[in-house]
Amino acid sequence: MRTLIVFAHPSAESFGAALLDMACRTLAGQGHDLHVIDLYREGFDPVLSTEDWSLYQSQPDRLADKLRTHVDAMLWAESLVLIYPTWMYGPPAILKGWLERVWLPGVAFGIPSAKGKRPSGNLRNIRRFTVVTTSGSPWWWLSIIRDPNRSLMMRGFRMLFNRMCRVTWLQLHSMNHRSKSDREAFLGRVERKLARI
Repeated sequence: MRTLIVFAHPSAESFGAALLDMACRTLAGQGHDLHVIDLYREGFDPVLSTEDWSLYQSQPDRLADKLRTHVDAMLWAESLVLIYPTWMYGPPAILKGWLERVWLPGVAFGIPSAKGKRPSGNLRNIRRFTVVTTSGSPWWWLSIIRDPNRSLMMRGFRMLFNRMCRVTWLQLHSMNHRSKSDREAFLGRVERKLARI
């Protein structure tokens, strides 16, 4: 499959970087055509400026042209893999900003046609969506607060993709207290899942 990996972590020495490296090796080994966007290494600007906002609904193609390589990568992909740490119950600001700036009206979704209607999904090319994340919070706490990060990704964004899109959520909880063997076990779990995509 044509697979786009979007990675968001400021440290090239992080466990997230190890996850990215393993994901690239595994997917390439399975014959995927890979494209990787490393938001921090690229110095991606996540801020939707006042000027951009003024064009957001009326002329989103002008905004898409500013980020043409990112937009084209989204439209090229059949499989999307996001790798990031969960911070403050959601993705890092740089990834959230990427979503806001690249997943534009006319690219990722259609603006609702009337009050009370939901946006339509335009990313029908995405047939496989995988999120790999870590979090400091334990699983039981995220369960109590209804896991906003997972809900955003697996429910909110899922509707933008192909109707038959298969989704996979892989999360290592209590990251701050995990042993080396815990991290290695999670790497193995992610590797096995990615090898089946």
